[in-house]
Amino acid sequence: MIEVPDGFARSTVRREGEAGRLWIASLPAIVDELLQRWSRVPDGPVTHGSVGIVVPVRPAAVIKVSFPHPGNVDQPDAFAAWQGRGAVRILDRDDARFAMLLEQAGPDTLASVADDEQAVGILGQLSRRLTIPAPAGLPRLRDQFPAWEAEFVGSLPRRALDAVRELDHPDTLVHGDLWDANVLSGEREPWLAIDPKGCAGDPAYDAFTVIHSPRLLFAPDHLRWLHLYCEAAGIDRERARRWSLLRAVQSAQWGRRGGDPDWLLQATDQIIAELDAA
Repeated sequence: MIEVPDGFARSTVRREGEAGRLWIASLPAIVDELLQRWSRVPDGPVTHGSVGIVVPVRPAAVIKVSFPHPGNVDQPDAFAAWQGRGAVRILDRDDARFAMLLEQAGPDTLASVADDEQAVGILGQLSRRLTIPAPAGLPRLRDQFPAWEAEFVGSLPRRALDAVRELDHPDTLVHGDLWDANVLSGEREPWLAIDPKGCAGDPAYDAFTVIHSPRLLFAPDHLRWLHLYCEAAGIDRERARRWSLLRAVQSAQWGRRGGDPDWLLQATDQIIAELDAA
């Protein structure tokens, strides 16, 4: 049986409580069942993100198992819609287990590209590859407006929300968390996206995670980086600015509620000031 990484187990139990403890205890058996069903054998140490584990297997692939939460439901549909276009291929799925058999990629992430302009250009080009019509059934960004409005009424996010609401809202497939760590080196394509949120809406929505990533968080002139990304992605700058302003303010407010460190809050506030003044 696999060994669940201690740090991942602790963080899951801390976040999810008893449900997390029970799920962690069940993971080795779940993975064993999937290995048998998909005729695979483990081929390296188990790694993890914040909500799931990744098991490298032979023949070459990875098994990803995520904590059963509504936010993790739509990844398989996003991968299936892309069919390997700019993203890793999904080879099989077990929705009841929140599990996927995925194409193996890596080991490098986009963080291995030292040149910031080159990396931002790659993210933009990848966004072009990922921009396709969204499949039916994915959550629509526009449907989240009432909840955002109720949560942030009377504050700057309301102004930002109104600005975004004025835009038309295309039903394109949106990655939702596009930045260095979620882009792996590939063989059939130079770079492949992983870990999509899987939603439908405006591709300009992803601009925020690009400029708010560790690579650019403390960079001067975030508008310049936003424009470089938009040029590579074929996205309207004003659309990207509006979405990024809304998401930056949401990030700052959620961060203050969740106890984010001061340095992160200050960096996010600086991005807000730049976007709001443009």
